[in-house]
Amino acid sequence: MIKESNLFQRFLVWRNKNIDQRTFVLLLSLVVGLISGMAGIVLKNTVFYVHYLLTKGFAAHSGNILYLVYPLIGILFTVIYVRVFVKDKIGHGITRVLFAISQNNSHIKPHNNYTSMIASTITVAFGGSVGLEAPIVTTGSSIGSNLGRLFNMDYRTLTLLIGCGATGAIAGIFKAPIAAIIFTLEVLMLDLTMASLIPLLISAVAAASLSYFFMGKDVLFQYTAAFPFELRNIPFYVLLGVISGFVSLYFNRTNEFIESKFVKIKNITLRLVIGGLGVSLLVYLFPPLYGEGYDTLANILNGKGMDIVTGSHFYSWKNDIFLYLGFIIIILVVKVVAMSFTTGAGGVGGVFAPSLFVGGITGFALTKIINNFTLLKLPESNFTLAGMAGVMAGVMQAPLTAIFLIAEITGGYQFFVPIMITATISYLTIHYFEPHGIYTKRLASKNQLITHNKDRAVLTRLKIDNLIETNFSIVSPDATLADLVKVVSLSQRNVFPVVDSNNYFHGVVFINDIRHIIFKTEMYENTYVRNLMFMPDTKVEMGETMEDVAQKFNDTQHYNLPVLQDGKYIGFVSRANVFSSYRKLLKEFSAE
Repeated sequence: MIKESNLFQRFLVWRNKNIDQRTFVLLLSLVVGLISGMAGIVLKNTVFYVHYLLTKGFAAHSGNILYLVYPLIGILFTVIYVRVFVKDKIGHGITRVLFAISQNNSHIKPHNNYTSMIASTITVAFGGSVGLEAPIVTTGSSIGSNLGRLFNMDYRTLTLLIGCGATGAIAGIFKAPIAAIIFTLEVLMLDLTMASLIPLLISAVAAASLSYFFMGKDVLFQYTAAFPFELRNIPFYVLLGVISGFVSLYFNRTNEFIESKFVKIKNITLRLVIGGLGVSLLVYLFPPLYGEGYDTLANILNGKGMDIVTGSHFYSWKNDIFLYLGFIIIILVVKVVAMSFTTGAGGVGGVFAPSLFVGGITGFALTKIINNFTLLKLPESNFTLAGMAGVMAGVMQAPLTAIFLIAEITGGYQFFVPIMITATISYLTIHYFEPHGIYTKRLASKNQLITHNKDRAVLTRLKIDNLIETNFSIVSPDATLADLVKVVSLSQRNVFPVVDSNNYFHGVVFINDIRHIIFKTEMYENTYVRNLMFMPDTKVEMGETMEDVAQKFNDTQHYNLPVLQDGKYIGFVSRANVFSSYRKLLKEFSAE
């Protein structure tokens, strides 16, 4: 171990002498892209084959009793794994990545390099109704963060490497490098500069190339365009966009409501039983809810939409359009419930795949209704794709990611315009009701979110603990003017905090306020500090964010503000010091 440590230190010395920082970051982005891409490939294939082995030979014309136990078993194993081996929370992975960037100096715990992968594999392969994308993004981001920390990278570089890991993960699992970059910029990253874009490109290309090498040319859905885009269908894409926006709102609100109810259940066993049995029952009744649901979407896109009812007790419903539409709408509605029950019970997975599933079903259901009850004939596959983009754009509030992802995973850009229409309208619709997407809402509600607002990002990085100045001479409220004059003669500041023997803050004395009496010796013994001080109208409490402090400086125009903790004096924070530190960090953020 000692030899390995010495060897690594020698490598660091050699690297500092021979490889400049910019080049080394590019090399790290390549390594992060390859590792995170491979992680995505391993995760996707492991889940596929486990799922295949578990469901091989299931009857197509009736329900399968094992659906009643598989999801429960998967969630049980996941909970045991997390509580016994991980001993840390690993759910809501992308939210945790955002939290690390916002509040934890872009430090992600090393166990996230693999724990999310293992837990999500167990959950999804056994039928948990969630996706694999959030766990793999967490894995890739953790790889980037920890590799950067290994080489003592600064915050800006660590954040960039987190982005590279997320990009590589998405590019590897979807073989969609452009969408991966846009996802990182739209959801995770703080700023877009060439210094950040090039490493992201390297990670995306490395991961996608690796994915093509191991998994071939086929994209997620083997889909060949059969129906061209027609201008006369634009009103229906707009309609689908509005519907997708409201479906997205339902998706987010329902997920938030159900998970909040599970949080109130303190007994872990009870939570597991309720959630696990709930998911199992839903999957048993509606097999398309099993796992990610991509098989169902692939069948719809390839003209096999009637196969949705395969393996369920409702197989005969395919012969009655009303019952069949009822089945479709039911799985659209309960997919969110199944997803929320899965995560609420302790399963690990994300909303990426469920949002695509719900979106695809939304577009398919709309065309089925129009085609069967009007004289119009809309292409089912086209509207399924547009629906996928619409709901994903609404749920995540990331329209560009949705547009490019759907274009890439379906192997082309033939339907770029209708996808753009539906995704944009959906985003605008939900944004009217919800200002934040599903990943960012939890942090935004706690004021812990860094967005693309560079000003707020820099202020968030500043910590009041590091800006407190303590070289102010304190005086007692019971001190006389003579005592105060002695303190003034030895001080280099013009502000004097008034503090009692228990360190409680009583106010301040400004030199300008006593200048007219400072030389009146006849007042020295009969004038007390308590009669000369005043309590500032604005104070700062320890723990306040620098965004709040900056707002106080802006509102009051004061140059110094006292910092207190439970009424006790700590020091002062100055406008000049804050501004100087802000400029220094801003320069680091904007470095090319």
